[in-house]
Amino acid sequence: MASEGKQQIIVLGAELEADTFKVLWDLSAPGSDAEGCFLRIHEEEYFYDDSIPIKPFENMPDFKRLEKSELPTGAVSGISFTTVTIDTPLYLNYLLNQFLVKGGRVLRGTAQHIDQVIESGVYSFPGGASLCGGGTAVPTGSTEQEGKQRENLKGPAAVVNCTGIGSRFLGGVEDKKLYPVRGQTVIVRAPWVRSGKTLYRDRTGAWTYIIPRRSGEVIVGGTRVPNDWYSQPRPETTEDILKRGFELFPELAPPEIRKQRDPTIEDVRSLIVAEGCGLRPNREGGIRLEVEWTEGVGGRGRVPVVHNYGHGGTGFQASWATADVALRLLEESLAQT
Repeated sequence: MASEGKQQIIVLGAELEADTFKVLWDLSAPGSDAEGCFLRIHEEEYFYDDSIPIKPFENMPDFKRLEKSELPTGAVSGISFTTVTIDTPLYLNYLLNQFLVKGGRVLRGTAQHIDQVIESGVYSFPGGASLCGGGTAVPTGSTEQEGKQRENLKGPAAVVNCTGIGSRFLGGVEDKKLYPVRGQTVIVRAPWVRSGKTLYRDRTGAWTYIIPRRSGEVIVGGTRVPNDWYSQPRPETTEDILKRGFELFPELAPPEIRKQRDPTIEDVRSLIVAEGCGLRPNREGGIRLEVEWTEGVGGRGRVPVVHNYGHGGTGFQASWATADVALRLLEESLAQT
């Protein structure tokens, strides 16, 4: 990919998350179209050292610092506030529906190199021609018809690259600063849980969290292992997460059992509905949010590529704010073409 230059915008992560939270808070408001995707909860977070900055939390609704008597054994500080959790399968469908209602269209395809998208856009994928109102994806023959077909194969005015960890391997990008941070969770069915807790050990060690969803499912986590590419749940990790989660939040056990006796981890094991595992797209130096200009790809002139990837574990938390920045970069770039 011939590159002419870059335009970069640097925004602090805490600012991105704060701006995104405002949008998610509005979406979760009672009576909103998206209310069913969210749950507003009381959250408590405990810290075992001073490596996690507290200041970004101070603007959260109902923020307060916890007293020493409210902390679990070993914690040096703690806070509480009101936040929102996301039922991500529902939320993603909601966003897709909003996109389609506004006239957006979806085409699934595989790109080996970003140049194939720059050169001919959706036409480089099966079904792309029909998506744009007819024609064939690849011109055939050497007639006047072929010339018209090639004329129709105009590439996009710009490309937005949001391929996450895939940007490490996508030809023309191949960003070796990207690396996975493996996360594993356990999902249990516990609709009585309507508050959350998070326990931070330090910036790199294990941490434990309880995240209830509106649907009644509860995410129990988690792990944070850099450069671990294994994408399936490990049984021993599931057991460790379940143990830590129960120690932090014994209320995972059904209330009728807790009324009769002290709950055990076996009371929670029977509530497991799934195990989750994913690779967070972390990046050395943080999110890549910039414009890269290309020229001469497939005989085309200058085409801007807006990169927006490398969010790590804050993809949802920073989503709306980074999308706003990417949109601004896109509009400014198109004004220059």
